[in-house]
Parts: sequence; C-alpha cells; structure tokens
Amino acid sequence: MIQTINYPRPSEWKALAKRPVLPLDSLFNTVRQVLGEVQRRGDAAVKAYEQTFDHVQLSCLQVSKEEMEEAEALLPAELKKAIQTAARHIEAFHAAQFFKEITVETAPGVVCRQKALPIEKVGLYVPGGTAPLFSTVLMLGIPARIAGCGEIVLCSPPNKEGKLHPAILFAARVAGVHKLFKAGGIQAIGAMAYGTESVPKVDKLFGPGNQYVTAAKQWINLQGTAIDLPAGPSEVEVIADASAKPDFVAADLLSQAEHGADSQVLLLTASPEIIEPVKEALERQLPALPRKAIAEKALANSRILLMRDWREVMAFTNLYAPEHLIIQTADYARLASEVRNAGSVFLGPYTPESAGDYASGTNHTLPTGGCARAYSGVNLDSFMHKVTFQEISRQGLEGLADTIRLMAAHEQLEAHRKAVTLRME
Repeated sequence: MIQTINYPRPSEWKALAKRPVLPLDSLFNTVRQVLGEVQRRGDAAVKAYEQTFDHVQLSCLQVSKEEMEEAEALLPAELKKAIQTAARHIEAFHAAQFFKEITVETAPGVVCRQKALPIEKVGLYVPGGTAPLFSTVLMLGIPARIAGCGEIVLCSPPNKEGKLHPAILFAARVAGVHKLFKAGGIQAIGAMAYGTESVPKVDKLFGPGNQYVTAAKQWINLQGTAIDLPAGPSEVEVIADASAKPDFVAADLLSQAEHGADSQVLLLTASPEIIEPVKEALERQLPALPRKAIAEKALANSRILLMRDWREVMAFTNLYAPEHLIIQTADYARLASEVRNAGSVFLGPYTPESAGDYASGTNHTLPTGGCARAYSGVNLDSFMHKVTFQEISRQGLEGLADTIRLMAAHEQLEAHRKAVTLRME
C-alpha cells in the first residue's frame, strides 16, 4: 500500500521526487537492438517483434477497409456518441489555438514576418497493450487534422487475434487519421521513424507509452526524427486539505494508479487529518477495480507526503512537476496561482483528472518524469512549425549596412560583410 512520509526535510525532497525507472543500460540495449533490426529489415522485423512482444502473427500490418467497417458495426451506439462528443470538445479547444501570422517593420524598409505551417507527415503512437487508449487517438489525430498535416499515420499494438480495438479504429475515423497500422512498442516507433515497405516515414512522432516507447522516441530523436515530448509512465499529484472529500481524493489517485505498474501517484497535504480517511477510502475502493493488481503495484511506488505548511506543498509540487496536478482545497484558486511546473492542472472537487483524459477538451498527452519543468503538453502548435520571412528594400539595407558589416567584421566572417558591401557599391 501507499507509503506515508511525515514532514520530510527539504534535503530529502529530490529523492522523494524520483519516479520508478528501469535500469537504463538494459532499457537502451533493447531499444537499440529492436530499432536497428527495424531499420535494416523493415516489415519483416516489425512482424517478428510483434510475435515476440505482442504474441501475434501478422500477415499484413496495415488496417484494411473491411476492418474499419467491421469496427464501426461492432461498436455500441452509446460509445460512438461519447467519442463524437469528446471529439467536438477537443476540436473546439484546439481550433482556438491557431497562431495568427505576424508582420513587423523593424526599421524603415525592413519587413519581417512569421507564419505557421503544418508539419507534412506525422506519426501517432497509441498504446493498446493493457488498455486500448482510443481517447489518445482523438487527442493526437484531431489537432493534426486541424493543423492541416498532409499525412497522418497511426500505429497501435494489436490483440491476440491480430486486430486493433474497434474503438481505436472508430476514433481514428472521427479524428481524420489517414493510415493505420498494427504495430506496438519499440518496433512501431522504428517503423514510423525509418519507414518500412508498409509504414510511411514521418517527420515527427507523437504519443505516450511505457519506458521502452519513451526511450525509443528519444533514440530516434537523436537520429533526426522530431518527437512531441517525453511522455512515459503516467503520474498524478493530488493536493488536498481537510475540506476535500476522501473518496474523491482516493478515486483520483487510483484512476492514475490503474494505468500501469510503473505509474506513480502522490498526495501532498499540510492537513494531517485528511491522511487516514484517504487511506481508508483507498482500501475500500481498490478491491472493486478490475485492474486491482496493476493499481497495487503502482501504489507501492507512490507516497503521501505531509508537509509543514502550504508553502512547502507548493515548493515540492514545482520541484516534482507532475504530469497531472489536482488541487482539492478550500482555496484552490490561490494555490493554482503558485503553480509553475505541471502538465495539466485540475481545480476544485468536481474536476477529476478523468475529465481531461477524455472529454473536457484539453489534451491528455503531457510531459512526465519531471519534464513539465521545460515541456508543454501536446497542443495545436505541436503539429505546426513556424517559418520567418523577411523583405528588405535598398533603403532598408542602407540603414542596416553599417551595423551588419561591423558585427560581421568582429566575428571575422568576411563573406558576410561582403554580401552587404557588394550590394551597397
């Protein structure tokens, strides 16, 4: 069960903010081996690793039109409606993020412009091993479509019958995904990064995954394929005071713990009276979960921290930089104003993290492992790249000429200086 630590000293905070990790040597050894095979052997390697890791023998990686139609027929009408409702909210929030082109005359005759353009080819990774995350299809596919990406490719691990979950296929149609493939884990990342006989090579990769997927994304990033962000095992931090409902807090902790055995959940408080009621609520709710065994393992990696005051609570929070941060206190607006580092923040007793995971409209692909100190979650900008333009008249260059030539001379870049001088002569 979850560990409780009372009044940790600031010197102990760094250790308490650590996430559970696999040994890096063995992790990257596996990643390099699988990626190397996919790069050399293409589809054959992807199929071989699907048999090794997902225990399925595939004759074809691409999802067929017949499989898409079958998924549509299999999915209950109420789930289709829920997916479409969530899609509308996600679309509304992300469509509002469009970058407006800017044009500035920085000096007379010197006009600078910035324009946002869609990334041509994007690859979406959707986990589907222990849970088919069809919500992630919406979170990645919808902003890619809104941005205007030319080719949207999706990979997700198949089940033992060699098929993707019907909800993943239906969500892909709603989101506007162009091509779907049955491949998971490291081999899927490699297929999209390098390209195979079936899977197109993409310019940028998106999507969460386990530590192997995260490591594979970081490795292919070193080789020239852009990635969205480090999005590994899921995590949540809940800040609660005596006014919080223990059942709500416990449910929020468990909703992240059930993601995976390597997930982590934290409860931070300066109100000691909330701790035992939350632990009792955890013990009541845990046995009823279908994924109880997974949640139990995650709780073993998790902690309740009783801090000396709310200043310490917020200082630790900004050090930890949680993927998801839930604030259930009487003065949650004040504490929210002190948040500096978090992927996504959920305010008040009726804003569960589940809302952001599915249907409120914000994106659930968020930085983990403390990366929220420097990374944003996925948004419309993630699928765009900004290009600058400049146009200078002769008068404009005359005004800049002395500045450019002097700076070029002091950097000892004579050709730079001459490029201006020749135009002025």
